[in-house]
Amino acid sequence: EISVTDLPIIDHDVRIGPCLKDVPNFFCIGLNYKKHALETGLEIPKEPIIFSKATSCLSGPYDNIVLPNNSKKADWEIELGVIIGEDCENIHENDVMSIISGFTIVNDISEREYQLEKGGQWIKGKSARSFGPIGPYIITNDEIKNPDDLDLLLKVNNKICQQSSTSDMIFSINKIISYMSNFFKLRCGDIVSTGTPEGVGMGMRPQQFLKKGDQIISEIEGLGRQVQLVV
Repeated sequence: EISVTDLPIIDHDVRIGPCLKDVPNFFCIGLNYKKHALETGLEIPKEPIIFSKATSCLSGPYDNIVLPNNSKKADWEIELGVIIGEDCENIHENDVMSIISGFTIVNDISEREYQLEKGGQWIKGKSARSFGPIGPYIITNDEIKNPDDLDLLLKVNNKICQQSSTSDMIFSINKIISYMSNFFKLRCGDIVSTGTPEGVGMGMRPQQFLKKGDQIISEIEGLGRQVQLVV
């Protein structure tokens, strides 16, 4: 074991990269908060909606969000990320926590025009370079008393847009991971991002999307905070 007090303090100008350098798979759960599903005008799902982000979108918690060429509808989504700690298939809900290595903050940045108006799967709108900031920390299982009851907060330009709790999730972490493992093997290092609460730009009236110069601050109870500048 290493004592935190024995570690050197990082210089202010040192970049903090993503808390995982690379991951086998970057999975997400769609519409997993009831109020978010309602604000999008879509049906409440009866089973978890699973989609992927390209792993090339991974970025650090303080890296800039880079808008793609011709982007018109880039949006924010604070989410609790679950990090799989060992390969597993067909895992029972009661055993899920034993194969989770930890938790982190994910901002599931989404280009809504690419995601919803160009046909096909959502991955097109979810995977641009810088659209997957994770970190700053991996907080291990033993440090989180109840991951199904954590406060989430996201601000854009210091205005609160998302404020909720993982207790509002439709499907619990145990349910999500067990469900996914019935269809395919989860691998050590996979990230599963568990959905976002209400307050995304797409759900606002009028709709509000990210533009150059915006600042995003994302916080989850016990997991630290992310800060990004949109460029």
